Amino acid sequence: MRSRLLAVLMVMFAALWSGFIWAVDEVSKPADEAVELKVANRSIMLFRATILGEAPASRVKRAKTVISEALDEGEDLNVTIDPIQNSYLVLIGAKRAFIVAPKDIDTLAYSSVQQAAEGAAEKLRQVVSETQEARSLHLILRSAALAAAATLIYVVLLWCLAYLRRKMLAKLPELMDRHTQALRVGRVQLIDSNFLYPLVSRLLLVLRWLVILLLTYEWLGFVLSRFPYTRPWGESLNNYLFEVAGYLLQGIVGAIPGLGVALAIFFIARGATAFMRRVLRRMATPGTFNWLNHETLQPTQRLTSLAIWLFALAMAYPYLPGAGTDAFKGLSVLIGLMISLGASSVVGQAAAGLILTYTRTLRPGEFVKIGEYEGTVTELGMFTTRIRTGLGEVLTLPNSMITGTVTKNYSRTVQGAGYVVDTVVTIGYDTPWRQVEAMLLEAAKRTSGILEDPPAQVFQTALSDFYPEYRLVAQAIPSQPRPRAVLLSMLHANIQDVFNEYGVQIMSPHYLGDPQQEKWVPKDKWFTAPAEPPKDQ
Repeated sequence: MRSRLLAVLMVMFAALWSGFIWAVDEVSKPADEAVELKVANRSIMLFRATILGEAPASRVKRAKTVISEALDEGEDLNVTIDPIQNSYLVLIGAKRAFIVAPKDIDTLAYSSVQQAAEGAAEKLRQVVSETQEARSLHLILRSAALAAAATLIYVVLLWCLAYLRRKMLAKLPELMDRHTQALRVGRVQLIDSNFLYPLVSRLLLVLRWLVILLLTYEWLGFVLSRFPYTRPWGESLNNYLFEVAGYLLQGIVGAIPGLGVALAIFFIARGATAFMRRVLRRMATPGTFNWLNHETLQPTQRLTSLAIWLFALAMAYPYLPGAGTDAFKGLSVLIGLMISLGASSVVGQAAAGLILTYTRTLRPGEFVKIGEYEGTVTELGMFTTRIRTGLGEVLTLPNSMITGTVTKNYSRTVQGAGYVVDTVVTIGYDTPWRQVEAMLLEAAKRTSGILEDPPAQVFQTALSDFYPEYRLVAQAIPSQPRPRAVLLSMLHANIQDVFNEYGVQIMSPHYLGDPQQEKWVPKDKWFTAPAEPPKDQ
């Protein structure tokens, strides 16, 4: 009879055990969301599965109740784990705290259920230890004493920091005056301490606040770590600081090889630039290349250096720290957008500058007329060209405008380094043309600054309805440089004097009829007041 009863009990126990195993393995299913088990302000684990009909929230509630009762009852609690099929029981003393099922674990954090259960058990042991520590008056007093000592050290450090800042601000003007006096080029001081002092003081203020924030962060983390309940917060602060420091250190160490490659590319580009400058300087020797001479050497060197550095930047870009980050990508997009918006005008101006340089349309020192502007070329740049007019004005003309208009060069066809001077006068048909030409040549001879060799020439450029058109062309003397406006003014004055001497009236540009009296000024009226005759007369 007893044997039959024992057999029935064994069968019932086997059935119940099998049902429990089936419930753990088969009935466990993921819940809608994970619920955190947190005891004494410390996270134990996340419950994600429903076991034996208990949702994660119910499992957390039951585990908290069991753990709280065990902490209240037991003095020396041992936390262990016990395997059940594919799951693990976490026991606190003799009581089951909770079950760790396969669907509870985070595969990114743990590789197996046993590892997750051991991690949860270790955290539970820490809770037991901290609970016992919180109930010990001796340990609490020691933690309070350590926190008070840390607070005192923190206050002393803040006072030392403020004292050091006051001393530095007091010594800063003297130090800056002493060192800035040494930074001179000749008698010119490069940096004024009055402008540098606000910048340095602001930098010191920013550094001071950074040190204060770091000390405050460390003090807070240390104080929170002294007490069991706030210890998780202190550990999280310290761990975060260590993670940030480790991340920065890892980034710096990881960037060293890339920086080494980028630095090597920089030195290679620098050496290639210096080598190409020497080669181009040798190629610019007269008789080597027609397109490369003293005038085109400098822009060619600049273009070659620009090409080398652009190629070096493209090669070194992938090795720069953060080259693959979103910040660098956004900056690249911004720079590309700016270049695309302004590339049409910039590239057009640069191309026009190259055309002017290599076709030698203009040269510095030449007298030219570009559209309605005329003057001496003072600077031929990649984007603009500057000319100085005879009135002392400096005009800046876009290179694209120069290539798109007719340019008259008065210095290119002359003999030597001078420039051409020309003027137009119209005289009636009743005046012999030979007399007009002779008078114009006489006016050119009287003008100081006009060459006699080659001699001036007079051309009849048009036979208009009322008068012929005479153009006087001469060359200025290179050894006596003079603004073209001044020279033309003197030439026009001499033309009027000569025509008045010979009684020929100038009726430019045209007239409707002959006057009753000829319009010319006799010589005795040339110096009518307030005009004064020359001192040599």
